[in-house]
Amino acid sequence: MAYSEELAMRVRVALEDRDDVLEKKMFGGLCFMVAGSMACGIMGDDLLARVGADAYEDALGRPHARMMDFTGRPLKGFVIVAAAGVRTEAALGRWVREGVAFATSPEQIAKQRKAAAPKPLSQAGRATGWDAIA
Repeated sequence: MAYSEELAMRVRVALEDRDDVLEKKMFGGLCFMVAGSMACGIMGDDLLARVGADAYEDALGRPHARMMDFTGRPLKGFVIVAAAGVRTEAALGRWVREGVAFATSPEQIAKQRKAAAPKPLSQAGRATGWDAIA
């Protein structure tokens, strides 16, 4: 599925003050990673916003927001916002700021550090799994 290049440009403008943004093609669309975690993305004309589990129910109660459900199971902490919900720069900016707030939260930063930490060697002193191949 293609994504709205116009919406992508608007998100880029909303994130232009940051130096820790990385774009990745994902979910058949475009994903914006901030500080190593997904903050938001675009699928078609819709915005994907990562708000986290604590803000999830609140986010779903907002106009034009719905569950993110690709596999038959909702992805808790992620919402899809229809194009009508990000029509204005203020509305888009709010969703993007919430995604950035989640991606840069202390809990998310700690998860990123843990995931990036070197994997321990096995008891025999050899690497296991993919580490053994490298």
